[in-house]
Amino acid sequence: MRLIKAVFVAVLGLVLLLGVAIFLVPTERLANLAAQQFEAATGRPLTIGGEIGLSVFPVLGARAQDITIGNPAWAGEGALLQAAEMDIGVDLVSLFSGTVAVQRVVLQSPVVTLRRAADGRATWEFGAPGAAAESAPQGASEGAAGGTLRDLSLAEARIVDGTLRYVDETTDMSLEVAGLEATLNMPAMDGPLALDAQARLNGQPVAVALRAGNAAALMGGSLTTIALSAEIAGAEASFEGRTALTDLVLEGRVQGTLPALAPVLAALGQSGGDLPAAYRPVSVDAQITRTANGQVFLREVDARAGDLQASGAADITLGGARPVVNAQVSIPMVDLRGMGGGAGSASAETAQGWSRDPIDASALGAVDGEIALNMGELRSDSGTFGPIRLRTTIENARAVIEIREARVFGGNVTGSFVANNRSGLSVRADIQADGISLLQALRDTAGFERLNGTAQAQIDLLGSGNSLHAIMNSLQGQGAIAFSQGEILGLDLAGMLRNLDLGYMGEGSSTIYESISGSFTMAGGVLSNDDLQLVSPRVQVEGRGQVGVGAQTLEYRIVPSALRDADGNALRVPLIVTGPWSAPRFRLDMEALARERLEEERERLEALAREEAQRLEDQARAEAEARIQSELGVERQEGESLEDTVRRGVEQRIGEELNQGLRGLFGGN
Repeated sequence: MRLIKAVFVAVLGLVLLLGVAIFLVPTERLANLAAQQFEAATGRPLTIGGEIGLSVFPVLGARAQDITIGNPAWAGEGALLQAAEMDIGVDLVSLFSGTVAVQRVVLQSPVVTLRRAADGRATWEFGAPGAAAESAPQGASEGAAGGTLRDLSLAEARIVDGTLRYVDETTDMSLEVAGLEATLNMPAMDGPLALDAQARLNGQPVAVALRAGNAAALMGGSLTTIALSAEIAGAEASFEGRTALTDLVLEGRVQGTLPALAPVLAALGQSGGDLPAAYRPVSVDAQITRTANGQVFLREVDARAGDLQASGAADITLGGARPVVNAQVSIPMVDLRGMGGGAGSASAETAQGWSRDPIDASALGAVDGEIALNMGELRSDSGTFGPIRLRTTIENARAVIEIREARVFGGNVTGSFVANNRSGLSVRADIQADGISLLQALRDTAGFERLNGTAQAQIDLLGSGNSLHAIMNSLQGQGAIAFSQGEILGLDLAGMLRNLDLGYMGEGSSTIYESISGSFTMAGGVLSNDDLQLVSPRVQVEGRGQVGVGAQTLEYRIVPSALRDADGNALRVPLIVTGPWSAPRFRLDMEALARERLEEERERLEALAREEAQRLEDQARAEAEARIQSELGVERQEGESLEDTVRRGVEQRIGEELNQGLRGLFGGN
């Protein structure tokens, strides 16, 4: 707006100088006088290279050819404005009354070049020689609102076949407006102003219409009513309310419609795809207020993108390192069906691996603030989810998304997600899930349709990198899972192990389980687990192994802990799962089975050997006992040990021998 005001004041000043001078100065001196006065007022050189012709009928006027307004010295060569011809007509009677009533001003084929240097200086900032660039526009505005210009009226001013070039070295932006046709009506400085303009911007049509309640107030920076509408490549925007160009204070209603994005990008010299057809057209309607200190308040916001509707409010603070946005957004329903987010795309992603395309996270550093989002329903090819309540806090390129509620896959998810781009992109997920349908979740997110049941999970993972592939291969953290009352589809684990046949189908081709639980750690994108427990009426198993989340591979071993065949014999046949997620391979560990059978046979033979050894030992003991009893002449009494029997027999034999010896010693008496 300052740009428009400055250019407008410069052109009016030129009109005034030429209009008044035609009555005071001969034509041969008119060009020099006009140039001197204009440079004194603006600090810019004015050159009239052609002749100045005068006319007195039907209105008093002048026609100047080959007009050039120069740039400031720092801008180097080139002109701010070049025009092939300028035609001015004034009301003679008004001049004698002390006012300037301009009947017409026509600029023929003007070329205006506006440039902002890398240091922020702009060629459209006017000022007298030696004056500060910032003070020049203010002085020009005051001159327009007071003094001679206060009594100026402009019945009609036109630009015919004009060209406007804009170069901004601070943003590397370059635009060119060609075929400019503009008309300005300002009956009195204290009255209304009307401006209509049409042109082509990079080949796309552009139109602007401006209505102001008071021209002097508008150019002087005071508050006045305004109605502004613009159209570019089919997109329309309008504002109706009150504004003051000083500090760009405004209050009113803003509306906009965007039928298609590609033509607008082309008009701005950019290339890019268009919005999906389901999200066109885009429209917005809101009450806007902007204060002098750079605060913007949006209320009664109604935004639409096709059938998508959003409402809410926002407070925006400008002027800092980044805009600060605090907003509340409510979306009744989002429909993503048919957008390629179903199992088909998930399977394709899984088969090809994680994307290596660079992730542009620069948007995290665009704003700070807090945004609350309430979504009633989210429809996708994966199902219908919701309600979803999120709160996002952004500070210095770090965003924390607090998941307050998210009803997904039949359950609820809470927790937080952090994306940090302060020194390279890193992400962290601290999520708790309860009551999640495993079949739906795995099918729709990974294209895996082998597991059914209800899941509870806790995960805390951290990853970093500039692509999804890098992030998934850097994941580290831990978590725990628990599945209840479900089945492993397409896999009769008990029948497979019992029959030692991976092709065995069995009843229902599934393994029904009561629970599956386990915990895991993750490092370098590899998930490690050693405490998986599956409890089933037909089989209880343990599991351990690794899941390559980054590489999308499996290296897992399932070992039955209690499995019996029809005869009640225990079986322990490990099942090994390997290969990529998209095509896992299942095989029985026959080496482990052979080792187990050898171990069982060894134990059987050892038992037989122990039994035979015991039998032989018992037989030898019995034979020895019988011989001892025969030789000692005693019998083993009940409860008496063999040692006691032997001792008793020996004692008895010794006693008999002593008696016989004594009888012989004493003569047989």
